[in-house]
Amino acid sequence: MYDSLRRQLNNGNWKWKSRTIVFSSVDDINDSSADMFDNGDGFMSRGAEDLVVEENELVATKKALSEARARQEAIEKERDQLLEELAQSQAKQQEHVATILRDKEVAIAELEAAKSLFHNKLQESVEEKFTLESKLVLAKQDAIELAVQVEKLAEMAFQQATSHILEDAQRRVSAAETSAAEAAFHIEEQVRNATEGTIMSIVEQSKDAIEKALDVAEKAGDYATRAVAVVNDGINPVDEIAFIQSENIKLQGIVNDMESQLLITRNEIDKLKVELEQVHEQAKASDLRAEDAKKALLEFQESNREMTIQQEEKINSLLEKMKKDASEKKKAASKAFKAELESIKAAIKAAKETAHLRNEAYVRRCEALQRSLRASEAASKMWRHRAEIAESLLLKEEEEEDVIYTVNGGRIDLLTDNDSQKWKLLSDGPRRQTPQWMARRIGSIRPKFPPIKINVSEALTSNFRPLDLPKPDEVWSIAQEKLKERDTLIEHVIEKETIEKKRKALERALHRKTIQWQKTPEETKLEPGTGTGHEIVFIFLLLPICLLRSGIVNTSVLMILDSPLLKFQGFNWESWRRQWYLELAPKAADLSRCGVTAVWLPPPTESVAPQGYMPSDLYNLNSAYGSVEELKHCIEEMHSQDLLALGDVVLNHRCAQKKSPNGVWNIFGGKLAWGPEAIVCDDPNFQGRGNPSSGEVFHAAPNIDHSQDFVRRDIKDWLNWLRNDIGFDGWRLDFVRGFSGTYVKEYIKASNPAFAIGEYWDSLTYEHGSLCYNQDSHRQRIVNWINASGGTSSAFDVTTKGILHSALHNQYWRLIDPQGKPTGVMGWWPSRAVTFLENHDTGSTQGHWPFPRDKLTQGYAYILTHPGTPTIFYDHFYDFGIRDVITELIEARRRAGVHCRSSVKIYHANNEGYVAQIGDTLVMKLGHFDWNPSKENNLDGSWQKFVDKGSDYQLWLRQ
Repeated sequence: MYDSLRRQLNNGNWKWKSRTIVFSSVDDINDSSADMFDNGDGFMSRGAEDLVVEENELVATKKALSEARARQEAIEKERDQLLEELAQSQAKQQEHVATILRDKEVAIAELEAAKSLFHNKLQESVEEKFTLESKLVLAKQDAIELAVQVEKLAEMAFQQATSHILEDAQRRVSAAETSAAEAAFHIEEQVRNATEGTIMSIVEQSKDAIEKALDVAEKAGDYATRAVAVVNDGINPVDEIAFIQSENIKLQGIVNDMESQLLITRNEIDKLKVELEQVHEQAKASDLRAEDAKKALLEFQESNREMTIQQEEKINSLLEKMKKDASEKKKAASKAFKAELESIKAAIKAAKETAHLRNEAYVRRCEALQRSLRASEAASKMWRHRAEIAESLLLKEEEEEDVIYTVNGGRIDLLTDNDSQKWKLLSDGPRRQTPQWMARRIGSIRPKFPPIKINVSEALTSNFRPLDLPKPDEVWSIAQEKLKERDTLIEHVIEKETIEKKRKALERALHRKTIQWQKTPEETKLEPGTGTGHEIVFIFLLLPICLLRSGIVNTSVLMILDSPLLKFQGFNWESWRRQWYLELAPKAADLSRCGVTAVWLPPPTESVAPQGYMPSDLYNLNSAYGSVEELKHCIEEMHSQDLLALGDVVLNHRCAQKKSPNGVWNIFGGKLAWGPEAIVCDDPNFQGRGNPSSGEVFHAAPNIDHSQDFVRRDIKDWLNWLRNDIGFDGWRLDFVRGFSGTYVKEYIKASNPAFAIGEYWDSLTYEHGSLCYNQDSHRQRIVNWINASGGTSSAFDVTTKGILHSALHNQYWRLIDPQGKPTGVMGWWPSRAVTFLENHDTGSTQGHWPFPRDKLTQGYAYILTHPGTPTIFYDHFYDFGIRDVITELIEARRRAGVHCRSSVKIYHANNEGYVAQIGDTLVMKLGHFDWNPSKENNLDGSWQKFVDKGSDYQLWLRQ
């Protein structure tokens, strides 16, 4: 080919051909192209006139051809190198395949080992299960045998005890009966013997007396006969009469003796009767004792029976406990076995996933090498095609139209050395534009290039024909498959998957706690301590507290987001009477489930008053509510449930611990041992030597002078100690009317709390005992204090609370101001308004300003659906029986996405009711006003009723 060309040139037989020009797009394309096309006609005419120019062009063409041949040789060399690299890559691929096979074998061996270990563990667990079951059966048998033995022993003991007692009692009863019978027999025998003996003696004596009387009578008869005989015989009658009289006297004496003996006998009989009665009484007493013995025996039997029943119950309970323990052990063993089984399964799954990921990594690497090879082949094909074009430029003999080719989308790729293109692909990725040095190099090779096409129609109608080259994504995709040092691709993949899992878990946690949070366009960065937007004071947010406390997210970032915050006052005026920290900590999970995000805790410091609002030693946190350890435990429980813990800090005043030489309590103790110089000078009770107060004076305790540098430094250190060491996340500032809000700004910036609230409480405006409609002056004072703090702190919306007291008694017109906005601080600065109905001062046992009990649900329906940061009082949530109502309203707030900056559009506010749209997705109604969304012409969209409490309140959510 080259010889024929050389012969044509030497013989002068040169034929003019149509020119085929190869162009590439650089910055000077347009100029060179314009020169070429503008001088086209002149170019053809000069061919006949100026042969020297043509020879120069021929020399340039020969030079270009030689360069093309040199490049082709370079391409051939690169191709050979690529083929060698391909062979090396194939060898490496084979090594990788072998490595994969080895790893696969190792993984299979590990799986087999895990499988065998699993089977061994399974066998061991089954054997252990059978062993436990056998032990359980043996234990049951032992327990039954023990119960039987115990029952036998109890029965034997009972029988022995009862037999001894019965025998003893029977012996005693029989002995008593025997003794009583013997005594009665002896007494009767004695009576009978005595009676018989007496009667016999009386009879005998009577017989003797009668015999004596008969003898006397006979003798008297004899005497009479003798007297008669004497008379008859002439005996002296006087002697006989005297004899008879003497005999009669004797007889009379005998009769008297007999009577006296009879009386004695009667007396003896009476004595015997008395003794007989005594014997009968003794017998009765013996009978009573026998009855008592029987009763005692019955009572003993009953008590013994009860003891037996109790022992049986104890035995049964022991058996039940043994059964329960056995079942628990069985369940624990089964649970442990299941857990171990799950761990083995997880290990097997992890091994499989690791092997799979390793295989995928090697496959991707091989694919990347193959794509690199294809790219090199495509580049070789491109250069071969260019050589063919250059060859056709010299060998074509037929006339053709001018055809201009664009190479690689307007760029010609050059290789300065063998490995430059490959490593550029691997390290730098795709090039964005052609460098100047390359443009100059290309311009030196081909000075004229086609213009860049701007649109598709121009490209389709152009005479330039693009070459068939590989697509850019096929060339540059290898940049996504860079080789890793020390073969760490697998570790990178695993780490990436771990990060992805953590990210998804974090997204789920965020989705559980909050709504999808969105950044507002062109937001102004707020100061720390102002909250974030969706507040309901329990106080937290879209970001989980673990990110805040770990330092991953700065609290200043939180101020930019509109996150749902709901506050809960976690105490009342009487909470100090119980171990409050230990009682409140278990409620953290319940509060978190109900939607609360921040908990306001009581004052933590040592205090003269048990409620904590008369602090003395600020660093002593052992208070009436509990110890410092219990406080930390309570805060940790709050954090574990993603709840913020707000500390109630009293910065206005502090109780002294010592008297001055003047006898005034103005010497402080503890770590902050201040003197009178820390007390304002216009406090009339404590002889302070500081500067005048920047607010109102609290007369019950020394007022702190916050203008002193050492005071502010100590307070900032104390607040940071509470934040970092104790764990508090924010502050509730007590009695902020006592010192300037500028000091509050300094304290908040120094301690960087997630949320801060100031208690600015003063009286509303009244006229003739009635609340005035216009309360702008009252809410202006609160807003002025917030302004003084630089907007770093929120404040309690006392204005809204006072207005709700009257508005909910059919005076709903009080809830709209002349500008159509809410009438409290909520209407002027909602992101700094903390709404509430009651707290430990207004309610609880103090009751300084209690909210109407029958209007509580309406009040919560208002503050939980409107902007601001609503606060829930402990007593209302746990003691007043409206927990479900509050939880339902919190859910409505969450679904509607209401936050502290939500817009409010009030449609109606009159004596009958109140209607307002909050944000774009919630409409609420208070009162008995007959209204629903379909009756409102200015309200578009489809609405579904979410809560219906009749004339109290109703809520609708946009569908």
